[in-house]
Amino acid sequence: MTAKPGRPAAAEAAATSATAGGSGAAETAAEWERELRRLGTPEQAASEKAYLKSDLDFAGVPVPAMRAMVAAWCRARPELGHDELTALVRALWASPLYERRQSAVILLERAWPLLGPADLALVEDLLRASGTWALVDGLAANVAGRLVDRDPELAATLDRWARDDGFWLRRSAMLALLRPLRRDDGAFERFAGYADVMLEEREFFIRKAIGWVLRDTARRRPDLVAAWLAPRVHRASGVTVREAVKPLPADVRAILLAGYQDKRPVRCEHMGTDLAG
Repeated sequence: MTAKPGRPAAAEAAATSATAGGSGAAETAAEWERELRRLGTPEQAASEKAYLKSDLDFAGVPVPAMRAMVAAWCRARPELGHDELTALVRALWASPLYERRQSAVILLERAWPLLGPADLALVEDLLRASGTWALVDGLAANVAGRLVDRDPELAATLDRWARDDGFWLRRSAMLALLRPLRRDDGAFERFAGYADVMLEEREFFIRKAIGWVLRDTARRRPDLVAAWLAPRVHRASGVTVREAVKPLPADVRAILLAGYQDKRPVRCEHMGTDLAG
């Protein structure tokens, strides 16, 4: 087979492989798996499995190769519809092969406009079965986040996730707010409510998520983040604080880090704002 000009041979092969032999979701998922195993290496598989500390199986495929495969398949399916999309996602997820599930995440990130509000339930099912940040974070920020951004009434689902017993759902509730937070549209109040309740949790992936969202917000609204963190810095973990203060001005960062070290709330002023809240 000769690849089309400007199109990688592996991506061309993936598009042909995934569309050959029928349109059934299970068959297409099996074709994807064969292509993924062809693209992987045992060395990469062992490395990824060790890095993610996952019980899933690994074929050892780099993420760019998975993205190229999914993109080629989508280009070959310009008429892809909602039902075909969700059926294929479920079929891909039925296997314990990590790359099948990651390809499903990449597919949803690419084709999310085909989803409707009711499909947040599908995303929730996938989140509950993910078991690793490498699957959770894309689903939360780039799929659930886009659905909530488009349909704000779905934020009630995030409120429920934030109270869930499963820490991956709680993490997802916060990460799904990254997009609205970047528009400064009032989403910080919702995030702050989640984070305040979770601030003293011992789960690393919750601590990291709080810090990650605070860091991302601080790039645009440093005063807001500093004002929220200052009276709570003694309650936060080092993971959260060190991540959150990275974009802040050096003087504010030093004051907050000192408050964390001393385990005391702090007051500081920056740009004319009383940051104690």
